[in-house]
Amino acid sequence: MPDRDHLPRLTQVWQRHPLYFITTCCAQRRKILTTPTASPILTNAWKAAPSLHGWFVGRYVIMPDHVHFFARPGPNAKRLTAFLRNWKRWTSNQLVKFAGVEPPIWQPEFFDHLMRSADSYAEKWNYVRLNPVRAGLVTAPEMWPYCGELEPLPF
Repeated sequence: MPDRDHLPRLTQVWQRHPLYFITTCCAQRRKILTTPTASPILTNAWKAAPSLHGWFVGRYVIMPDHVHFFARPGPNAKRLTAFLRNWKRWTSNQLVKFAGVEPPIWQPEFFDHLMRSADSYAEKWNYVRLNPVRAGLVTAPEMWPYCGELEPLPF
């Protein structure tokens, strides 16, 4: 896979309560995440994120080879890169130990997009929730079992 040039992450964010849309993919785009063992590992790590990292995770969609989720930092949150690095590390260890997945689990990079309006948030969520339908995995987004909302994160 060719190396990609990524835009540098913002060093400062001027929004009072920023809301991020985050996507991260499995190494070699392996389809390992949508199993009864794997998906709870991801959601349990997101549920622990407020106390461990100061990040709150809202809506999410777990696809076979990548995840999309919305997250907002709390007042004493770790940097976004530290949160994702630690989340990937912990989920990797758990997926190896309990789901029998061979490492590496995640691609090193992740994509983040700062939501700038309620309209862009709604548009992004609608796009993400339809991912399983576009992939031919279900006929309606409500049928996809690997999605949900952990914390309400209004814009």
